[in-house]
Amino acid sequence: MARGQQTQQEPADWVTRTADLALRHAEQVNGGTLPDLVTCASGISPSGPIHLGNLREFLTVHFVAEEIRRRGINVRHLHSWDDYDRFRKVPAGVDTAWNEHIGRPLSAVPDPTGEFANWGERYKAPLRAALVEMGCDMVEVDQTAMYRSGAYREQILTAIGKRGEIETVMSRFRTKKVEGAESTAESTAEADDAGHGASEDLARFPYKPYCRGCGRDTVTLTSYDDETTDLAYTCDVCGDSYVTNVATQDEGKLVWKVDWPMRWTFEGVHFEPGGVDHASPGSSYTVGKEIVGPIFGGTAPSFVGYSFVGVAGMPKMSSSKGGVPTAAEALRILEAPILRWLYARRQPKQAFNVDFGQEVLRLYDEWDALTKKAAVPEKRDAAVLAWERASATSTAGTLPTPAVVVPFRMLSSVADVTAGSREITARTVGASEADLEPRLAKAATWITEYVDPEERTTVRETADAERLAALDEDEARWLELLLDGLPASFDSVDALTTLIYGVPKLARGLTVEDAPTDEVKADQKAFFKLLYDLLVDAERGPRLPTLFAALGPDRVRALLAR
Repeated sequence: MARGQQTQQEPADWVTRTADLALRHAEQVNGGTLPDLVTCASGISPSGPIHLGNLREFLTVHFVAEEIRRRGINVRHLHSWDDYDRFRKVPAGVDTAWNEHIGRPLSAVPDPTGEFANWGERYKAPLRAALVEMGCDMVEVDQTAMYRSGAYREQILTAIGKRGEIETVMSRFRTKKVEGAESTAESTAEADDAGHGASEDLARFPYKPYCRGCGRDTVTLTSYDDETTDLAYTCDVCGDSYVTNVATQDEGKLVWKVDWPMRWTFEGVHFEPGGVDHASPGSSYTVGKEIVGPIFGGTAPSFVGYSFVGVAGMPKMSSSKGGVPTAAEALRILEAPILRWLYARRQPKQAFNVDFGQEVLRLYDEWDALTKKAAVPEKRDAAVLAWERASATSTAGTLPTPAVVVPFRMLSSVADVTAGSREITARTVGASEADLEPRLAKAATWITEYVDPEERTTVRETADAERLAALDEDEARWLELLLDGLPASFDSVDALTTLIYGVPKLARGLTVEDAPTDEVKADQKAFFKLLYDLLVDAERGPRLPTLFAALGPDRVRALLAR
């Protein structure tokens, strides 16, 4: 068993098992002992908003690295920003003038807003902030800097020198159609690796220069000299011709299916996940496994394929199209541990949706129930283990949660009828704003910005005089009993609940403590409908005690008194 491997007494989950495999692999490639540093890697191209699907790349590595670190093993989460990838298309909402930059590295494309140094930095920034809020720590690698600094020169020359061997592997897989390639990241890899040379020898060249004149990768290779390493090309866009010396000039990059296995060796990667499409026949990981040893002398890392994450009611997300929910957006309504929990509790191969609608209420309820369970040591199981992974990290400690836990549905209901006022909401539920954060702000944001206006509660501005004048005998009696029993201040939601449910009992000669009869239950239903009608001009709304508490005694009396 690998040093630090999970014991049988501990509950196990997918993180446990994946860490076991990663450590076993690290031992194997290091001659039977663990290396001084275990490397878990992630990578992404910041071509657009880094959405909740992309977040799985980061969190899968984060959770595994955290588990390895928990076992007392030196580990790092190494993340590559693939900002030296080409800019492929202009997303909706961006000036069509940006078509001028198609084919240039993301790091060389200007940010349309002028706020960031370049296109890639524009999309890195919000993800970095979200990861800080979620307590994720990683070592960042900028691939533009790596390539432009010449860090990979030796590896590039090796790949070019062994291009025949690479092509033998590539051609073998090229005959197999990649499943779903038309709609996956693999189709992009195929396009980027496609032939661009003028001769058979250069058609599948493993290295692509960016044009020295216009900065694009739209080039046709015309010759390569193995002795001098001079690579000649003509740009298909600007029409200019240049010669770059691969051994001394850093003006291009390896094609993706060669770049990935090169980095496995260069960085000493022991574990790295990828989308399930990357592990299908003929895809990046399967091709990389065949290339990494013969070409670079390395070993493919332990790998887990993860499925897609979507948003309820929306198709699979694509960052290049824009308009997709990001981690930063999700954190506006979900506490950081809850967002982490969505990923920790499911195996990577399980696809799931994040629902920004009414499902948020159930999600918070489920989290609160699990939090109570986690407080009982005897109930510790795999579900509690997922809660523990979501709740704290080795670098950030325990992530922020409210000091006073009030159900999210109650906070959002009060915020609904108070136009999102945090001050009134806090006063209504009987706690300070500080003690309710960060949940209070997220509840107010959710109800005011994410819930359909038609589902919101609109309190009447004035009493419905016509309806009050048309009360029947039972309705008039109910309101009389209610108004007589209303306290001067609504300090206790429990007391309001007892009164509101008790009015129909009192009207039938019972006490508020008596169990309701069938007749009382029917009266309660009619009474509640009347109250909603008079207060919010609807058949239903927030729980009446909560609604009363949010409105306060003066406004309730003003809307219900004849």
